[in-house]
Amino acid sequence: MKIDQPIPVTILTGFLGSGKSTLLNALLASEAFADTAVIINEFGDISIDHDLVRVNKRELMVTTTGCLCCTAASDIRSSLFELYDAVESKAAPPFKRVIVETTGLADPAPIINQITPGGLPAVGYRDHVVARCFRLSGVVCAIDVTMIEETMERHFECMKQVAFADSVVLTKTDLGAEAAAAPDLSGLLPKIRQINAAAAIVDRHGNDFNLAAVFAPRRYVPSEQGADVEGWLALEVALAQQGQTHNDATGASRHAAAGIQSLALLESRPVSPRNLATFIELLKAVGGPQLLRLKGLVRLEDDPERPVVVHGVQHAIQQYRLPAWPSDDRRTRMVVIAHGLDEAVVKNLFTAITGISARAKAQLVLTVAGLSVLGFALVAGLLLLLHERATARFEPPPVIQNATRPQR
Repeated sequence: MKIDQPIPVTILTGFLGSGKSTLLNALLASEAFADTAVIINEFGDISIDHDLVRVNKRELMVTTTGCLCCTAASDIRSSLFELYDAVESKAAPPFKRVIVETTGLADPAPIINQITPGGLPAVGYRDHVVARCFRLSGVVCAIDVTMIEETMERHFECMKQVAFADSVVLTKTDLGAEAAAAPDLSGLLPKIRQINAAAAIVDRHGNDFNLAAVFAPRRYVPSEQGADVEGWLALEVALAQQGQTHNDATGASRHAAAGIQSLALLESRPVSPRNLATFIELLKAVGGPQLLRLKGLVRLEDDPERPVVVHGVQHAIQQYRLPAWPSDDRRTRMVVIAHGLDEAVVKNLFTAITGISARAKAQLVLTVAGLSVLGFALVAGLLLLLHERATARFEPPPVIQNATRPQR
């Protein structure tokens, strides 16, 4: 691979459900961004987003699971070298730029340290190739204006994502017509400026929004992002020198140590639309604010050839159908990301949508009954709901819109 100039790398970050994949899909639809290589990092053991991001034949995509900021096997240098090696071996065509979509939980500091001069030192052939062939050319942060303030209060990673960005894209600003979700931008913008005074801030739904300009290669200098950013980068270098970058002393990732877990749910048999609706209702009731993210592809009984995409952030969960399966894998696949939620509860609830047996129903009731925090009223409600679902055989299933991906 002949490299005259380092290939620009843009990091696309933003918390869970902030609209990163929507931005990326819009970008890849542009002819101006042909010859783009994409690295998609997902928090979980199975990949969902690689089926939901529309990559054409001209683009090259690498997907990683785990988290780039804390999983050694998924570090950014390995992914960039994989792209380089694919072109070198003529297994893939050359590309002009790289866009890295991080998991919504990613801390940008360890990622940026791996691909900026002065960060982590290169220690082998792979690292030297990456340092010579790639350069960081921008950090774009997608911000869901309806949830950003609450999210920053609860998750420090979210605030760091905003702080490291040199371009901030405000998403879901078109929800102004819905009074309950109407964002107060006049109050929000000063708060963003307190965290990041230097970044350009643009409105995804503004009349002058230019997506190509947001992702145009530019000079990214961490020191120009403020003293906090410099301090966080220096801390990561110090931790790396002590061998503590990727895992804590127990071997758990930094997210697991904070009580955040990812649970993969798989099922080969088609799922009843009614049972899917039951699962989502129960998961929202049980998870509450502990449910950070739900996403997946579901194979429904009424139309197994057109999967339903389930896309949820806390209590807001959307569904829409795809015209066809995006890959040969036609199993129902869902990832649940939660904070402090009992995995057994989620697994038992999932059993409800995959053909619940009497024994499984009994286990589910016992599990739910064991959650003292839910109280008697919720348990009774769940039992009534299960009873209703089990006996309402002849009622029509709930309607799922044949809509395209929601615009955010």
